[in-house]
Amino acid sequence: MSVERNWHRSYATGVPQEADIEKITMPEVLTRTAGRFPNATALVFMGKKITYRELEALVNRFAIALTAIGVKAGDKVSMLLPNMPQFVIANYAVLRIGAVAVMNNPLSTEEELTRQLNDSDSAVLITLDLRLPLALALKKKTGIRSIIACHITDYLPFPGNKLFPYIQPALYRKIEPEPGIYEFLALLEKNPDTQVENGARWEEVGALLYTEGTTGPSKGVMLTHANISCNTQQFRAWLPDMKDGKESILAVFPFFHSVGWTGVQHLSILAGWTDILVPHPEPQAIIEIMKKHRPTLLPGMPAVFKSLLAREEFRKMNLSSVRGFLSVGAPLPVKMINKLKALKDSPVINIYGLAEIGPMGTATPWSGPEKPGSVGLPLPGTDLRIVDAETGTRVLPAGEAGEICFKGPQVMKGYYKKPEESKAVLEEGWFSPATSDLSTRMAISPSWTGRRT
Repeated sequence: MSVERNWHRSYATGVPQEADIEKITMPEVLTRTAGRFPNATALVFMGKKITYRELEALVNRFAIALTAIGVKAGDKVSMLLPNMPQFVIANYAVLRIGAVAVMNNPLSTEEELTRQLNDSDSAVLITLDLRLPLALALKKKTGIRSIIACHITDYLPFPGNKLFPYIQPALYRKIEPEPGIYEFLALLEKNPDTQVENGARWEEVGALLYTEGTTGPSKGVMLTHANISCNTQQFRAWLPDMKDGKESILAVFPFFHSVGWTGVQHLSILAGWTDILVPHPEPQAIIEIMKKHRPTLLPGMPAVFKSLLAREEFRKMNLSSVRGFLSVGAPLPVKMINKLKALKDSPVINIYGLAEIGPMGTATPWSGPEKPGSVGLPLPGTDLRIVDAETGTRVLPAGEAGEICFKGPQVMKGYYKKPEESKAVLEEGWFSPATSDLSTRMAISPSWTGRRT
C-alpha cells in the first residue's frame, strides 16, 4: 500500500507510513540477532536465563534432532505446551527445517485436539510430560507417529532441576521408554549445535494457527513465512523509540495464541529483547515475576489488568521500568486505563486483529494520541476499509458502523484444506471477516488461564 490515508497523520513521530519490510524469515532473524546480541538474555524461565547465542545453538541441535527422527520440510509438527523454553526452541527448529508449526491449546478437549491433529495432518506432537496420557490417546486416533515430551525441569537452574521431581512430584512425570516416544532434553543432547541451513521459504506456509471455532469447527489459518515476518516487522516499526537489545517483555499471552506467537515471541527475537516467560499467568505469579525481572513492556488482556489492579501489592509496586502496557481481546475500559496511568504514565496500547492477519492489524499510537475505547490505527503497510456486514462488499462512508476489512502483507494464505471458506473471505488481497468464524477476532478464551469455559 503506497497511498496516503487520513490515519497516517495521527502516527507517532518516527513511525513510517510503510514498514520497510526486509525479506528475511524468522529463523534467519534469530541467527542474525544471536550475532548482534550473543550475550543478551533471550529467555528467562523460573530463574533460568538463556542467551541468544545459547538459543541459536539449541535451535540448531533440535532441528538436527527433528530431522533424525524423520521430520522433513512440509511436515506438520503440533505443539501442546505452555510458555516455556522448549516451546521457542522447538518452534524455531521446526521453522528452520522448513516444516510447519501447528499451534494447539493445551487445555482443549481430547475431541477437539483429535480433530485439529487430523485436520492439520500432524506427524509429530511436542507436549508437556503431564499431558503424555492425552498425547498417547491422541496418537491412536490421529496420524501422529512421534511424541516428544518436555519436563518443566529441563530448563530449571541447579539445584531446582534435580530437586523439583521430589518437591513437586505431581508436576513431573517419568517417561518410560517406548518406540516413537522421546524426551525433549535427551533427544536434543544427542546432537551437535552445527549451523543448520535455513529451510524456511518466504512464500511457503510456516505455521497453522487454529481459530477458536465458537461459531463452527475451528479452522487452520495458514500463515506463510512472509506473513509472520511482515507482521512482526510492522509491529516493531510501531515502537520506534524502543531500543534493540535493551528491552524486556513479560510473556503473559500464550505462544499458542496468535498475539503471543507474533506480538511477543517473534517481536522479541526480531528486536533482541528478553522474553520473560510466564507459564501460568495468574495475578500473583505475574506480580512476583515483575518484581524480580522488571519488564519494560507489560501485556495483558483486560481481565488480567483488572485482576492486577485489584491487588494492593500491584498498586504499590515500583513500575518505573515499565515503558508501556499492551492490551488485546477487548478495548480497555477508560477507568482501567486511567488507573494504569495513575500508577505509571506510560502508553496504554490497545491492539486489534485476527489470526488471519498474523494477527495484528491496528494499535493505539505509541507515544501518540490515545483515544480510550478505540482500537487505534492500522499498522504501517496495512490498509483498512469498513463494509456493510450483510454483503461484505459495499464500502461505507466515515461514521457508519460495519465490518472491518484488512489488506496488507500479513494477510493469511488461506484456511488449510478449505478452499471454499478461503475464497469466501479473501478477494484481491483483502481479508473480510464478515463471512468468517467471528471468534477469530483476537479475543483470548479465559480457558488459557486455567479456567475452562
